[in-house]
Amino acid sequence: MTVKAMDEDRLRNAEHAIWLARPHAVASTAIDVVTRHFPVTGAEVLLADYPNAFLIPVASGLDPIRVDTTAAGRAFAAQRPVVEEPGDGADRPYRAHLPLTVHGDRLGVITLTALRPFRPEQLERFTAIAVVLARALKVADSSTDLYRQVRRRSRLTLAAEMQWDLLPGRSTSCEEYTLAGQLVPAYAVCGDNYDWAATADRLTLTVTDGTGQGTQAALLTHLAISAMRNARRSGAGILDQAALANETIYSHHGGRTHLATLLLEFDVAGGRVHAVDAGSPRLSRMRGGKAEPIGLSAQMPLGMFYDTVYTEESFAVEPGDRLFIVSDGVHTALSPDGAAYGMSALPRVLRDTVLQGPLEVVRTLSRGLLDHHEGTELLDDAVMLCLDWRGRTP
Repeated sequence: MTVKAMDEDRLRNAEHAIWLARPHAVASTAIDVVTRHFPVTGAEVLLADYPNAFLIPVASGLDPIRVDTTAAGRAFAAQRPVVEEPGDGADRPYRAHLPLTVHGDRLGVITLTALRPFRPEQLERFTAIAVVLARALKVADSSTDLYRQVRRRSRLTLAAEMQWDLLPGRSTSCEEYTLAGQLVPAYAVCGDNYDWAATADRLTLTVTDGTGQGTQAALLTHLAISAMRNARRSGAGILDQAALANETIYSHHGGRTHLATLLLEFDVAGGRVHAVDAGSPRLSRMRGGKAEPIGLSAQMPLGMFYDTVYTEESFAVEPGDRLFIVSDGVHTALSPDGAAYGMSALPRVLRDTVLQGPLEVVRTLSRGLLDHHEGTELLDDAVMLCLDWRGRTP
């Protein structure tokens, strides 16, 4: 058997072992098969924490490492392999950091160490293993608490636990668009949330700006998103999704509480966006280097009146457009001296992030929001989304 055939055989065996591993053992199995069957001296799987600020080792128990200042963080942020070489005379191993990503949803990285430089064909095989490992981790996440426990650097509030479990993911990508979202503060979010679902021809996106505090706010958002999902999965458009959520919330709360929501439905082929603005989430578009709000007619929040009739508006997106959606917790946030984040800092951050991808944009926005509070506690939770539209190639 040739060396190439042996390597391909080892690759197939490694992928098979990862898929057969029990959910809690997926990461440890990957580490074991890579270190036993390939010329590496060590391996570690690192998962991104909830704010996407740190990468946390799954197996070694070592301290988390920062995304912004490390080679592993560069691999995570740039979504490409990053190789560290020890340099002349340095008594350190070679390290290769490979991103773990599923359909644009970035989970973390796998880091490999070796005594010799990584050859291009080796990196290709390790990249193939990283693809399988990421998919296996994504599937396993619904059957074990291990990876969610690893990702948290502090305890989540009960409301935050409920909200994070509602999310479809933190990012997604395909030929036509890349989309990313973030909740802030990650460990104590209450009612703000987002949801998305895609088919070959449609992308449906909703952003909710919750009211209230703690689990009551989370329960309200949970009720609304479940109602909109129920309508959507029955084949209904965003008008009927809004109507069902409105009736459901009113039936439970009698108009005493309500929920601001923005519903968007993208025609992937034609670039037309249909919208229902039922409240306060703000929508802006970056086109040609200029950011400007997209004016929609504000309608009643969901649950305020039982018989509210919602209307649909539309606008167009063009290849190269970038859309931002932020909740009240972003554009009305006040610094200790009373300066509103949305009035000054937010437009500057949007301009400064023009060269970043959507996930890096929302990371930058969330850091900017926290910095704006200058270490003080946020008075309101926040949600932020960024969508880059490329359109469908004829």
